[in-house]
Amino acid sequence: MTTVDARRSYAGPVTARPSPAGPVLAVLWAGAAGAVALWWAGTGSVVGTAGWLTGAGRIAGLLCGYACAVLVGLMARVPLLENRVGSDRVARWHAMAGRYTVCLLVAHIVLILTGYAAQDHASLWHETVTVVLDYPDMLKASAGTVILFAVGITSARAVRRRTSHEFWYYVHLLTYAAVFLAFFHQLALGDEFNGKPVATALWYALYLGVAALVLWFRILAPVRLNRRHRLRVDSVHKEAPGVYSVVVRGRHLDELGARPGQFFRWRFLGEGMGWTSTPYSLSAPPRPDLLRITVKALGDHSAAVALLRPGTRVWAEGPYGSLTADRATGHHSLLIAAGVGVTPLRALFETLPGEVTLLYRARGAEDLALGGELEAIAQWRGGRVLYALNGPGGERPDISAESLRATFPGLAGHDVYLCGPHGFARDVYEALRAAGVPDRRIHHESFEL
Repeated sequence: MTTVDARRSYAGPVTARPSPAGPVLAVLWAGAAGAVALWWAGTGSVVGTAGWLTGAGRIAGLLCGYACAVLVGLMARVPLLENRVGSDRVARWHAMAGRYTVCLLVAHIVLILTGYAAQDHASLWHETVTVVLDYPDMLKASAGTVILFAVGITSARAVRRRTSHEFWYYVHLLTYAAVFLAFFHQLALGDEFNGKPVATALWYALYLGVAALVLWFRILAPVRLNRRHRLRVDSVHKEAPGVYSVVVRGRHLDELGARPGQFFRWRFLGEGMGWTSTPYSLSAPPRPDLLRITVKALGDHSAAVALLRPGTRVWAEGPYGSLTADRATGHHSLLIAAGVGVTPLRALFETLPGEVTLLYRARGAEDLALGGELEAIAQWRGGRVLYALNGPGGERPDISAESLRATFPGLAGHDVYLCGPHGFARDVYEALRAAGVPDRRIHHESFEL
């Protein structure tokens, strides 16, 4: 490891902002309980095997319908969630909600059809054909079901690794169509809603509320942002092999409220890149006229960043992310970055109050992006930069609980900001916990390679 010694200290106020993750989860679980309550209020006695199967199928259907609304709501990029809970945590919630939705959908289909078949004394195949072809709105619901299964399959980790981000992204957008197609059969066939205006109004309010969030935060707010700020590529600079910084110029950028550690979703309207929106973190504190990102070539889109020309129009959405200075709880901070995960931490390293040390993990010295800037910042503000590089024979450095405690005395009293690939972030998080750092002091965002 290489150390840059401090020259002078940098102090400033530290105000911690609590995460609303707990209350948000409580609201989500309360909504699920409310969906079950609709079945309870709308169901009389349950008689016989067919009745129990059908009842269980209706409960699964209500929970699946509720989960669909949650799934779309988590895709709406609501600032309260993206900036306070954290984009990576919201993404994990979305993935979990997707798995629950598919499981509930399967349970709903199997239980309802089996219950109907038992009730009508018919074969399962005959009952399936009858329901799909003769029941109101079931053809649309069947199409929505097929789409949801397709989205679920393409979201599986094994499949996603073998497909491009662009393919996954556009298949994922079909979730909106699937939810729309499946919505109407819930009201047409659900005993919980037939002749029950209050329950029907609540279900409409749930779906229309989620639709309003998507309309505002995914369509209208980005349109307003980009019409106001007129973003364009100013310049592109090579930082390391396969790593490039892009400087984006715009108007009144201070009005965005972007903070060091946050990211935007970027769409470059040129060089064949306009079809894809990709998240990249700010790699320097934002200025009233300039924003900077630093990108590593990990795929077709990120590799094309090096070819961007000055003047290329940029469409941005954000800012997002909770990896900011207001998460700090004290005046001693440790920043741990791996690879291109250094980009948000470089911005924090310049601006985070208190005594700050940065630990930068990379394969070799040639892979250190922004290394010169980091050392200059350390000398200017007073801090340390340590590099965790592979040995001459490719040996990986030891970043265990024991080595962290030995390198950083008093580690348990530090706020730790962690950013890097998912596997790295997971391993270091566990090492920090084993080293005695409380969970409330570990602030992390991870990305997938």
